[in-house]
Amino acid sequence: MSDWKSQAADRLTLERILAPGFSTPFDAPTVPPFPFGFRNAEVLTLAWRTDEEAVARILPPPLEPASDIVLAHIYKMNDTEWLGPYYESNVMVGCRYGPTGQAGGYSPYLFLSSDGGVVHGREVHGQPKKLGAPKLEARGDAWVGTIERNGIDLLTGTMAYKQQRAEIARMSGYFDFALNINLKAIDHIDGTPAIRQLTARRLGSLTVHECWSGPCTVELRPNIQAPVYRLPVRDMLEGFWWRADFSLVPGEILHDYLSR
Repeated sequence: MSDWKSQAADRLTLERILAPGFSTPFDAPTVPPFPFGFRNAEVLTLAWRTDEEAVARILPPPLEPASDIVLAHIYKMNDTEWLGPYYESNVMVGCRYGPTGQAGGYSPYLFLSSDGGVVHGREVHGQPKKLGAPKLEARGDAWVGTIERNGIDLLTGTMAYKQQRAEIARMSGYFDFALNINLKAIDHIDGTPAIRQLTARRLGSLTVHECWSGPCTVELRPNIQAPVYRLPVRDMLEGFWWRADFSLVPGEILHDYLSR
């Protein structure tokens, strides 16, 4: 039987609570500390043109629309530290931070199948993540990506299977999707604002093993709990299937609403 000295490492102390990366429950933490890696992730990225007014409606000030392009990433995360295999999706629009002109991709909607991934995204980055059931698979001669919530496939995208090799830089030509900007909003227990920030982080150690491109199709279905339909498809552009390793690293506070 263990004595009290061997059990001391399992005690919740003030030092542990104040340490960076602390997550509850303290003896089985939900949120991984930075950095943590994603290996052999498969991604289907769908690009379509929407209305610039639709982009402007979902951007928090002082972010401004940088284009009328939407990028929807559907990930098959094959090997993720802490979280294990799961599926994720990230719908992004191009934006610019007015005070500095810094440009990146703002995420209004994210859905994924990992509870740890949902918690990490919401608690740390401020991403509006919800549980859902994204899926990415090869069906014969096509890649098919879907995002499902409430039993509704709210997004279905297709692209031909590995017909045209491409460079990932071409996808970045739409906007700098690797710089992800989010609105982090957390209240105190008494209901008063605790955190109101725009956060920004860039993917770390990105290594792309292969990338393919081609025309794509995108179909959206309305869902009140997953309103991607607010970015309607006006013109289907192209898709990219790519496989990569990357890591999540600390980011920065781009804008603090409560300090101004």
